[in-house]
Amino acid sequence: MLCIDSPIATARLILRPFRPEDAEDVYEYQRRPDVARFMRWEPRGPEDVRVAVEQMARETELDSDGDCLSLAVVEPGTGTVIGQVELVLISAEHRQGELGYVFHPAHRGKGFATEAAFAVLHLGFDALELHRVIGRCHADNAASAGLLERLGMRREAHFIGTEFFKGAWRDDLVYSILGREWRASAVPRSTSRTPEAAPTLALE
Repeated sequence: MLCIDSPIATARLILRPFRPEDAEDVYEYQRRPDVARFMRWEPRGPEDVRVAVEQMARETELDSDGDCLSLAVVEPGTGTVIGQVELVLISAEHRQGELGYVFHPAHRGKGFATEAAFAVLHLGFDALELHRVIGRCHADNAASAGLLERLGMRREAHFIGTEFFKGAWRDDLVYSILGREWRASAVPRSTSRTPEAAPTLALE
């Protein structure tokens, strides 16, 4: 089991469990049509965001299949939540996980999403000892695909017409990276982006 009960510091960010009071910051990006465009939810109102944040605040550990670890991405200088990253345990038996993320567009182009996603992969491979982590995105979401590629993931599939999504047929891209590839690549050796605080870890 992997349990996060304290903040994790990267070079420029703090990743920590969500708190109910984060709803105001989260609303600032989840309400935006450009953020919701590729998500499975529509732009959210304050009440929907409050419910979503309360759910994410409970997602602090990975133990059983389907569990989700959700972390708020905080800019230390302002204390503002600028995005969210998550790791879903797809299969404990086969050590499979899935990476996810959402960020405020105002903070794009600064490498924050890459830095935060890197920290989550570090947790998945080095703390939870996963064998494989995937990332999925809408085929039209070039920014998301680019992030997954910067993390060293390879494109494994392009699924055509997977579902009728917001008025049109959706295509999906699937990326993945194996633990041995992660450890052998140059990406994890970047000390500027290695998490500075270890999470609470219990393996059963």
